[in-house]
Amino acid sequence: MSGVGPDGQPAFAEPPESTESPESTGLPQVPKTQVIPVIAVVGPTATGKSALAIALAERLGGEIINADAMQLYRGMDIGTAKVPVSERGGIPHHQLDVLGVTEEASVAAYQQGACADRDAIIARGAVPILVGGSGLYVRAALDRLEIPPTDPTVRAALEVELAADGPEPLVARLAQADPDAASTIDPRNVRRVIRALEVIALTGRPFSATLPTRELAHPAIILGLTADLVVLDAHIERRTRQMWADGLLTEVTALLEEGLAAGKTASTAIGYQQAIAQLAGELTEDAAIDATSLATRRLVRRQRSWFGPDPRITWLPADSPDLVDRAIAVIADAGGLGAPSTRA
Repeated sequence: MSGVGPDGQPAFAEPPESTESPESTGLPQVPKTQVIPVIAVVGPTATGKSALAIALAERLGGEIINADAMQLYRGMDIGTAKVPVSERGGIPHHQLDVLGVTEEASVAAYQQGACADRDAIIARGAVPILVGGSGLYVRAALDRLEIPPTDPTVRAALEVELAADGPEPLVARLAQADPDAASTIDPRNVRRVIRALEVIALTGRPFSATLPTRELAHPAIILGLTADLVVLDAHIERRTRQMWADGLLTEVTALLEEGLAAGKTASTAIGYQQAIAQLAGELTEDAAIDATSLATRRLVRRQRSWFGPDPRITWLPADSPDLVDRAIAVIADAGGLGAPSTRA
């Protein structure tokens, strides 16, 4: 948990003067000696992060910033478990539906947009609530993060090698050049392997040296949701089958007409990759569902490995009947906000 500033000190800068009182806006009463912190809700997929974020936004007078890389894409709704507009309780959401499926997601672009959203939300006197399970995107929004350079020529050369020889030589090269990075990158995530090799080639430094440090760029209180793996795995199985029942194939069919198959990032999303294979006749429906469930379970374990070592996170049981009250108590104990109030 962290309710401190980037320098580790409790004293916060004074916010801009407002012409409206907190009572008149129905927003939290934040002491004038503090800035409004970011409230982050993180952790593995399928633990109920979005529901908690919406409940906190209603209680604290907040606006939500998405930190799920695949929810950046327009039209990718069912397979990413994007909360429908009708279920958002009127809470403004940011960094949703900002990319077309043929565009490549960029951590640098996301960082710029998410931080701009954060500053705008605070300027309105509201509380920015960051929610998502894409670890690097969360860190980009919260921490001081150096974005390494890119070079289309270097990347293209690596992609030619991939097409010619497969991923194994690239994975082996990364393991030799940067064992620390290789140990944290899923070897099936070829895009990430190529990115690491690209950064090494351009900077002459290990890719792991460019990963974010745990130094907040803005005061933040970080909440994590945890669940028993057996229970979570069963929930993932049910949720995946429900996605197919809710029309994921219809959604993917429409997105293929928009160029989904050519999207380097979007086409690899869990659920979408498997649905594309089913529509192409490469998988049966049961096989596509099983493959999606398996990939999601693996994702959960990677997310636990990513977020678990961060000492700033206060972990809460996702199935707690008083989850929202417990989260509010953590926020109050951190001294980040005054008494919560109901959204006007």
